[in-house]
Formats: sequence, structure tokens, C-alpha cells
Amino acid sequence: MPEGHTIHRLADDYLAAFGGRRAQVTSPQGKFADAAALLDGTVLTAAKAHGKHLFLRFETADWIHIHLGLFGKVNFGGIPAPPPTDTVRLRLANDTAHVDLRGPTTCTLITDTEKQAIHDRLGPDPLREDAEPARAYERIVRSRTTIAALLLDQKLIAGVGNVYRAEVLFRHGIDPYRAGRDITRSEWDAMWADLVALMREGVRNNRIDTVRPEHEPDAMGRPPRKDDHGGEVYVYRRANLPCHICGGEIRTADLAARNLFWCPACQKA
Repeated sequence: MPEGHTIHRLADDYLAAFGGRRAQVTSPQGKFADAAALLDGTVLTAAKAHGKHLFLRFETADWIHIHLGLFGKVNFGGIPAPPPTDTVRLRLANDTAHVDLRGPTTCTLITDTEKQAIHDRLGPDPLREDAEPARAYERIVRSRTTIAALLLDQKLIAGVGNVYRAEVLFRHGIDPYRAGRDITRSEWDAMWADLVALMREGVRNNRIDTVRPEHEPDAMGRPPRKDDHGGEVYVYRRANLPCHICGGEIRTADLAARNLFWCPACQKA
């Protein structure tokens, strides 16, 4: 499932390609056909993200709400656009670009009130200007649940996924099995500031990089990481490999229905 920086990047890309211009809006798959007919020929006026939720607004009063889930994909391309396959839930096209949405968990037309209800149930997003990290900490510090599980709870923090969870805990030397109530305010403030910086970098580069300059491949004389996810990381998907810092073995375990990665030596209990 894409992490929050990807959704914010998609919002920027939608707006850059279609903002302020009339678009052909179609649903080749048919599951969004009625809403597409209402929007066809209108202008995209806004594209917003909150956590893993994307919102597109046209000249109408309603929003397209998109959640990619595990299998959703968005593909931008030029013109002429190829004939759409019957897997395309939503296609936008104009005289310079097209974009196809396939396999989302959610693609529906919602009102302002319905959109606000989604915001209300989500936690603060490190990439949004209106984020209130103190609100998340108030709930974290009352919880016996592990901090690793809490970081993935979108009702607490919106947009953090498995990669950012593992990496921010490593960068701050925090044992993923520590209870939320044992996280100090200063630790939380430092983690939040780090998430803001890392995720903004993810939006800019369209990939996740979490290692500090002194631990980059060139600086350490090691080969660059090769993985479908992209950038340089400390622990994510590095199970049984040596830690870049201490040389100890990276561990993995299942936690909150996701694979957790951590270094027991650098993230002491």
C-alpha cells in the first residue's frame, strides 16, 4: 500500500496535469460511470491529500475520493492516449495528458460533509499544514500498545506506513515493542519532526530515502541498495543483513499484521 508521501505527490501531479483545464472524465470499467458523466467536461480546481486518501475537486460542489488500498495504481501518460482497458476505473484526459486509475479500494463521489467526516476520523498528517502532532501524542501516551503498532494506526497518525514506521524508530533508537505510554514527549516531538522532513523529501523525490549522508553507499564504501521500493534505508526489508551502524543482524517479525524490521542492538529495549 502506498505511503502518504505518494498520495501527496499524486495530488501535485493531478493538479499539474489537469488543474484549471477542462477534462474528459470517463470510467471504462463502468463502476464510476454515473459520477464520471456528471464531471465530464468540467475543470479540476483542487487536489488534496490526507494520509492515504486523495481528494479531487472539479467545478461541481463534490469531490472524488480515492483510496488506492493494496492494489490501486495511478498511471500518467501523454497524448494520444491508448485505448483504455476494462480495468480502468477512472480516466482523465485533456489535449496534453491522460491519467488512468486502476484497482482502487475506493473511488466515489462525496460531498463536503462526507469529506470532512473522513478528515475527522484520521490522525494528523505530517505533510499537512494543519497537522496537530500533540493530538496524536495525547493518545499515544495513554496506550499500552506498542509504538510500532500505533505508528500504523491511521486514526492516530495519517500517512505513515511500514517503511516510515521501521525507519523512524531506527533513526531514533526506539525499540518497536515499547508501549506508547513509555514514549516521552521529547522523543515524540523528535520523531514527528523527522517524519515531516523525511516525507517531504519523499514527495520531492518520489521515493523513500532515510539514511543520513554519512551512511550513504559512497560514504561507507558499500554497494547501493537494490529493491523495488527504491531508496536507501537502514532496516526495512534488510532482515538478516548487517546493520549499517553496529554491524549486528537486522531482525524481522510480524507486528500489527505487517512485517516489522529493526536492529536489536541499536534499538535497545
